[in-house]
Amino acid sequence: MTQLAEVVRPATPVRRTRVWALPEVRWATAATLLFALGLIAQFSAGPAWLYWTLYLACYASGGWEPGWAGLSALRQKTLDVDLLMVVAAIGAAAIGQVTDGGLLIVIFATSGALEALATRRTADSVRGLLDLAPQQATRTTDHDTEETVDTEQLRVDDHILVRPGERIGADGTVLDGASEVDEATITGEPLPAPKKPGSEVFAGTLNGTGALRVRVTRAAGDSVVARIVALVERASQTKAPTQLFIERIEQRYSVGIVVATLALFALPLLFGTPLQTTLLRAMTFMIVASPCAVVLATMPPLLAAMANAGRHGVLVKSAIVMEQLGLTERVAFDKTGTLTEGRPRVARIAPEPESTEEELLSLAAAAELNSEHPLGRAILAEARHRKLILPHANDFRAIPGVGVEATVDGRRVEVGRGRNAVEVRVDGTRVGQLELTDRVRDAAAAAIGQVRTVTPAEPVLLTGDNVETARKIAATVGIEQVHAGLLPAQKAQITAEHRTTMVGDGVNDAPALAAAHLGIAMGRGGADLALETADAVLVHDDLAAIPSVLALSRRARRLVRANLVIAATVITGLVCWDLFGHLPLPLGVAGHEGSTVLVGLNGLRLLRSSAWPTRRA
Repeated sequence: MTQLAEVVRPATPVRRTRVWALPEVRWATAATLLFALGLIAQFSAGPAWLYWTLYLACYASGGWEPGWAGLSALRQKTLDVDLLMVVAAIGAAAIGQVTDGGLLIVIFATSGALEALATRRTADSVRGLLDLAPQQATRTTDHDTEETVDTEQLRVDDHILVRPGERIGADGTVLDGASEVDEATITGEPLPAPKKPGSEVFAGTLNGTGALRVRVTRAAGDSVVARIVALVERASQTKAPTQLFIERIEQRYSVGIVVATLALFALPLLFGTPLQTTLLRAMTFMIVASPCAVVLATMPPLLAAMANAGRHGVLVKSAIVMEQLGLTERVAFDKTGTLTEGRPRVARIAPEPESTEEELLSLAAAAELNSEHPLGRAILAEARHRKLILPHANDFRAIPGVGVEATVDGRRVEVGRGRNAVEVRVDGTRVGQLELTDRVRDAAAAAIGQVRTVTPAEPVLLTGDNVETARKIAATVGIEQVHAGLLPAQKAQITAEHRTTMVGDGVNDAPALAAAHLGIAMGRGGADLALETADAVLVHDDLAAIPSVLALSRRARRLVRANLVIAATVITGLVCWDLFGHLPLPLGVAGHEGSTVLVGLNGLRLLRSSAWPTRRA
């Protein structure tokens, strides 16, 4: 935690990295454009020197960075596939197959650019989360004197004063005062939580209309916000073993191809084979053993699936994510803002016998007319929806943590706020109650039913809300497993189990999104950190797209396996022919390129709109 505490207060504001600020993106774009121009020049019967120049410029722009990285790795006695691709591209150019080499360069440069962009954006969002907590706070002493200090200087048992509208500077316990605090960044709940002496408050949350005196219980580096950052970073690092496994496979393959090529070149020379014949055979081997078809066996189905998903409102951030979605065993849903719309609405009006629904709603809406509280806005919205004419109100007064009161047509109307209901009194007499709830998304129940058909385990609901509310929402959408009253760390712990895909929208969901097998964020109302931490984004908040993209991923995985079988069979056949017979270079190129085109076209079938699974509950 020591290092984390040191960065809790960035010296300068964190700015989002622009795409063009990344050199990997600029070089990959240049390589792609040069390759496209080279193709145009080549197939439009232009002069050979022109398309050769364009292709070589493509090699230089897209290949220098992986080539340099490969040489650096070579100095450390390791060999990676990036260097092999650059060598294969150069070898292809050496025997006249400059187009093949250019395609390899473009594929690897683009892949590196996407990886760099995703990494940088996630880092920006994690640093931006640290700005939630204010940089300064008002510390008080036993003599009621006040001083403004940096929040990193606050110590446990210090007392701070939080005025209306300020963000709380540290985690602590309320000693004096009453207010309502917006804790959406921590719990994900849309309604401000009432605070009174003894209540717990968190750094970075927004105080309402009352003043609070708070005793600090945690230092800045140990606050809930700081721990959320640590959880996101730690969970992201747990995915490294998979990457290390892939790198080990690449290392062995690269070493094997290089050793085989050198042996195929050197050994015949020792037995007197002419240099030109030996070089031609070695270069043929390098071409036919090149993993061009293997790369295209994997990427086109996944990229085509990504493009298809994008057209249907699902932004999948990488081909790896597209592949891993199909391995999901269960889906975990956040409640507020995910299964629900994230804003309260009037669900039931319960007047006393001497009153009516319209009268009760009119009185409450008139009293709440000047209120900025979410419950007040929900009551007013319901009254306007019913086109009620509101009576005149004056002498409005908001009582932090309690409710509002106003004089309506000469009567004193009090609206007392609970968590999910408000009680209305007129001149001290109770006239009824309004129950409010967060509206469940229209497609939620159908989407949950569809998820069951594509995952082996039952879906689960994870929320920071109370058990009663959570079970009510779960019953509405058809979820049986419910975990309520969770803090961000507890959500992350649950989603780390099995191959769980987490669906959420808030900052408090970010640790769970990072810890899960994969994370999916709600695009319209999702917090920046959730959007950046997640592996995929529902652009239109359409929950029905979740089972569809899971099914599409499984189909893409089947195509990848089929393509790998085709590519491996062709490569093995051509390599054996070259090793144990005499494979003419034109035939080797034709076989290699033919298999490349075949697997590419097979994968691109997923671009068709009909490939998107339309599922019905």
